[in-house]
Amino acid sequence: MDKLIYTAMSGASQTLGQQGAVAHNLANATSTGFRTEMHRLRAVQVQTPALPTRAFAVDASVATDFTPGPLQHSGRALDVAVEGKGWIAVQTPDGREAYTRNGSLELSPNGVLQTRQGLPVVGDGGPVTLPPDDQIVIGKDGSISAIPSSGAVNTVNVVGRLKLVNPPEQDLVRGEDGLFRLSSGEAAAQDDAVQVASGYLEGSNVNVVDQMVTMISLARQFEMQTKMLSSAEANDQAATRILSAS
Repeated sequence: MDKLIYTAMSGASQTLGQQGAVAHNLANATSTGFRTEMHRLRAVQVQTPALPTRAFAVDASVATDFTPGPLQHSGRALDVAVEGKGWIAVQTPDGREAYTRNGSLELSPNGVLQTRQGLPVVGDGGPVTLPPDDQIVIGKDGSISAIPSSGAVNTVNVVGRLKLVNPPEQDLVRGEDGLFRLSSGEAAAQDDAVQVASGYLEGSNVNVVDQMVTMISLARQFEMQTKMLSSAEANDQAATRILSAS
């Protein structure tokens, strides 16, 4: 009897966690550069000599769908979208590197190129600083050029370059801040093959229909597991009545 309770109870708990992940995906269906989060369950035997036949359902792995999202034209000079595979390197508050596909960039009051969340964008030699009042052009290779708004307007100065990386996807882990990092904790190397499209942003790769179907399936699964718990309780009560009558 308790074997049924172990499986149904842990399964229902993990199903609620999966529902939370699906809700998170749906909430980010319009977030720039978002990657769908996926969870997989498996049965794990309880590691105690007294309960060798009991098993828990656990969240075996948290995976990410790295399929590129659609490119959306914005026409804004500081918007960039990575074409195909690759990532834009940013600097986190602890001074380390993290990677994002959200190329909606802006300038801080000090001229530092940063994300909308205020994280500096990493270049060849650290955070990228741009001259004020110049027209900024970002090339396909991530090079950043500044065109003076006065004086010699035909002068183009290359003032930096985005650090674009393309580490193996299996080595990337998603942090609580939504940014990706190498599981080793090291910084990824620059990849000259990665290209960006200026004036574009990458949309989320969340398939809303697929996530809604998954949510309905998980709701039915949770309902089945709670019914199993109710059935176990009813069977226990029936067995108690039989034993007390004998």
